[in-house]
Amino acid sequence: MSAPGTSLSPSSRIPALDALRGLAVIGIVPMNVIAFSMPPAAYINPRAYGGDGPVEVALWAVSFVLIEDKFRALFAMMFGAGVAILLGKETAHSLRGHYRRMMVLLVIAMLHAILLANNDVLRSYALAGLLLPIVVRWRVRTLLWSAAAVMAVQLAFSAWYTWGWLTSLDNPAAQAVAESLYGNSPQALADATARAEEGLGERVVRRFAGIAQQARFVIASLPSALAAMLAGIALWRSGLLAAQWERGRALRLAAICAVVALPVLAGLAAWSIASGFDPIVTTANALVWSAPFDLLLGVGWAALAIALLAGRPAGRLAAAGRMALTNYLATSLVFAALFFGWGLGLYGVSRVEALLLALIPIAAMLTWSPLWLARFRQGPAEWLWRSASQGRILSLIRRP
Repeated sequence: MSAPGTSLSPSSRIPALDALRGLAVIGIVPMNVIAFSMPPAAYINPRAYGGDGPVEVALWAVSFVLIEDKFRALFAMMFGAGVAILLGKETAHSLRGHYRRMMVLLVIAMLHAILLANNDVLRSYALAGLLLPIVVRWRVRTLLWSAAAVMAVQLAFSAWYTWGWLTSLDNPAAQAVAESLYGNSPQALADATARAEEGLGERVVRRFAGIAQQARFVIASLPSALAAMLAGIALWRSGLLAAQWERGRALRLAAICAVVALPVLAGLAAWSIASGFDPIVTTANALVWSAPFDLLLGVGWAALAIALLAGRPAGRLAAAGRMALTNYLATSLVFAALFFGWGLGLYGVSRVEALLLALIPIAAMLTWSPLWLARFRQGPAEWLWRSASQGRILSLIRRP
């Protein structure tokens, strides 16, 4: 279903929406590079690896407040909006086609998670996407309240679990466990380094053996992914993502989201810093208390970007967005080649070095996406996804 007042032909595209999708896939690169280049705990706690000097703390704080999970939420919002657009275009067998797409995406996601990326988000998207046909025709207000309800349930459950940890700040045993999981643990560093040095075959065997742990990770990430998708559908149906809003209205929404979310996120960052990056406090702030405000700021980023991009030439950013799946997967391939043992083996670089290396896939996707689309209809991963979903080889080469 298209947004109210929007008439989209099956071949029409909205350049600002493509550009926003490109911004989303680029925005998750600075966090994914940390996941590839450092021990897992460093993703949320700078003291876990690289130290807590002024530069590291400043980079962590900027990421925590403005980037971390905000662009992942934006990526999920774009996925939800994309599903809504596709279901609105199709008539015959639309549900059957949708479920085939989700199943094929799940296969792609599992391969991506096993071969390359421990933190793959596509698994959650494919599973949460199974629910979207139920909600795609709901009213905008219902969608937004449903997204808030999903986040509230997740927050309540996570807070109940986390509260026991927060009340154990003075418990040496609890601190020792938290330090081993989310702090500066020599054993965790040694284990992470050993995993980074393994060959591709060894990684595949290990990842297959850890399927149960992967399943828990995916289940835990489902609520936030679903909430973001609901918000994305709502923003599409409201006309914002269709670039129908006046610029002033979009900017007001961005300002409201920023005014509500930024002080809370900045306060949580200050709490983590003041605690000396205590593993319990820092983990609770990153994974629990910040979650609703991450989504809210993701909405703010969407509104701001649409206000700035609508009516402008599509450019490289839109081309990157049209190939979002390809670029997401290719980024993991670049990072694996840089940091894994079967590649250059650069695992364990500093936070500054990791963020500089993150510029490589960003520059690559902005360079190769328009060149590819000049000759081909869609990205290679998008072509594979759609061909497998339809059970036939689709045309890829762009005809003159």
